[in-house]
Amino acid sequence: MNISQGFKLAIKSLLARKVRSLLTMLGIIIGVAAVIAIMTIGRGTVAKVEARFDKLGANMISVSLYNRDSTRQISVEDMYELVSSKPDLLCDLSPSVGLGGGVKYGNERHSGTKIYGVSEAYLQTQLLDLTEGRFLQYMDVERQAQVCVVGHYVNRVIMGGRALGSSLKIRGRNYTVVGVLGPQDELSDIDLQNAAGGVDDVVYIPYTNVLQLGETPFVSSYTLNSRTRECSEAAVAAIEELLLECYEKDDYFQITSQKERMEMMIAMQGSMLSVLSMIAGIALLVGGVGIMNIMSISVSERTKEIGVRKSFGARRRDIRLQFIIEAACTSATGGLFGVGLGVAASFLACHFMKLPFALAGDSVLLSFSVSVGLGIIFGFLPAGRAARLEPIDALRYD
Repeated sequence: MNISQGFKLAIKSLLARKVRSLLTMLGIIIGVAAVIAIMTIGRGTVAKVEARFDKLGANMISVSLYNRDSTRQISVEDMYELVSSKPDLLCDLSPSVGLGGGVKYGNERHSGTKIYGVSEAYLQTQLLDLTEGRFLQYMDVERQAQVCVVGHYVNRVIMGGRALGSSLKIRGRNYTVVGVLGPQDELSDIDLQNAAGGVDDVVYIPYTNVLQLGETPFVSSYTLNSRTRECSEAAVAAIEELLLECYEKDDYFQITSQKERMEMMIAMQGSMLSVLSMIAGIALLVGGVGIMNIMSISVSERTKEIGVRKSFGARRRDIRLQFIIEAACTSATGGLFGVGLGVAASFLACHFMKLPFALAGDSVLLSFSVSVGLGIIFGFLPAGRAARLEPIDALRYD
């Protein structure tokens, strides 16, 4: 018997027992579909995370200082000198100082509005979207100008969409709004009304104004950019070297890069996807066991057929090849159904989860190949049993 004859007999056998064949393939179908869906959703999630970090500033580095000893403290000038001395690694430095108390507009006080003192480079470090006016400038910081930039919530809800050119009171002083930021949260107008204290309920003023108020004697937070994402680790090392020279130990500061956060999130998602892929792989394995079980039943049902074929000169290898091909056809058909189901499920899942649809072609090929391989492997045992049957015993089998 040649291979083409084996395929014809295998297809004929599958079509003769449609329902049983479908139930046999079910484990393979579910396993293949699960592997494809998990891998595709995983890639879409990674792409979304990378896009999100790019939007937030993939090159951003945050520095937090915890030491309150005034005799051993990094100054703003020290940080600017570091950036100037490492132009190939660092750029866009902005001190960041929080100021409590909220703002007053007209006769209403809004205590939930966050106020930050920053420099002109803060816009670049955070990749903020400026929709009206301008951001803070170098001369505003140098002269401690009483100007501010407001968030989307402050403009729309507190100031009725007429923030630019208007004035806010901060600590009893009038600050002129010179710029308005776009929304950082994608909220509808109805949701925006309830977004007090959120990321858009914010006002930025020159950091020198906050220091001049005397609420804090030094800056404890900085944001800056590495020149490229690739040099982020070297940039962090340069900052750490400066801080260790001052503080002598790393208990007094923390340096975090966006690249590090992104890699950590991707690693966590990768671990979770690996576990889910293993579970899907178990479904494939169960499907293979199901094929072996059904093939064993098929051998029992077709014992007399085997005896007749052997009495007419069929060799052991012919019988073995016939059942192996049948097992392979069963698993391959299940694999094809699984690929179709997996692609459809991946597309729908990515659509509803708002993920980019990036079909994992290697997972399609891998899961299909594994399904066919499992069919052949698990088909060997019943095929060997069929090949070892003696013609007389097979013909007398009832």
